[in-house]
Amino acid sequence: MATSVASRRLSASERLRRSLNNGRVTAALILLPPALILFTLFVMLPLGESVYYAFFNWNGYGTPTDYVGMENFQRIAGHSVFQKAVTNTLKIVVISLFLQMPLALLLALLIYRKTPTNALFRLIFFVPYILAEVAAGLIWSFVFDGNYGVTASIAQSMGLESFFILADRDWAFVAVMTVIVWKYFGFHMMIYIAALQSVPEDLIEAARIEGAKRHQIVRYVQIPQIKHALVVSAFFAIIGALQVFDIIIPLTNGGPSNQTHTIVTYLYTFGLTRLNIGFGSAVGVILFIAAITVAVFYQRFFMNRSET
Repeated sequence: MATSVASRRLSASERLRRSLNNGRVTAALILLPPALILFTLFVMLPLGESVYYAFFNWNGYGTPTDYVGMENFQRIAGHSVFQKAVTNTLKIVVISLFLQMPLALLLALLIYRKTPTNALFRLIFFVPYILAEVAAGLIWSFVFDGNYGVTASIAQSMGLESFFILADRDWAFVAVMTVIVWKYFGFHMMIYIAALQSVPEDLIEAARIEGAKRHQIVRYVQIPQIKHALVVSAFFAIIGALQVFDIIIPLTNGGPSNQTHTIVTYLYTFGLTRLNIGFGSAVGVILFIAAITVAVFYQRFFMNRSET
């Protein structure tokens, strides 16, 4: 027993010595403190301040003194616009998972092979993701404009009256989701292309020899081989849906009649722009808790399982 303990201690000391020899500990001692300092200054401290301000009725000037306890959170819970923002955010999550990701996977399966033509198509499909969100929102605001946009030209060519999509309560958020799918599907497509290119060609060829058809190869060979990429892509889609902001502001600014707000645009509109910093901080705390909950849940129930 003593011998085994001693051997464990020796093995631990041996590992430490090898780490020192490899420079890993030295690198960690040099690189870790700056990273921790930056993380503390720009993440932990602002987060702590947000939690503190969430319990005050504060306009952002001076020192907060009007303590209101849980009142900001109660106002948020009873606000119909916040409920609409949460619903819209969940809609974006659903659209991202069940429309954006399948579209990206379909295109990836079509153009993942390394050919000049496929490289051109990858570039075309990936360009929307390269564009800044604000630029994409402005471009599509002109497309949807009922006076001189593309929709106006199509309506005029068909002899119809102009249709102002972004001003319609029923269609405005459909337009927003269309832009979101167009903007981000290229990102997921590139993840799938990289994963598909790593699938051994021998497996695909063996499936062909066994008489498997194209859809069977996709279902039983390629998709199981890229399940890790699918899990990571879904995680990015969910977290990204919780953070949608830059596209909606130039498109609709949350309108018409607050019908296209997400949680982040709600925070911006009802917190920052109205100098109600305490209220906005409370929304930020709720969003942070939601993001952390999703991340922990997803890590535990999906990412860990995908590794087995």
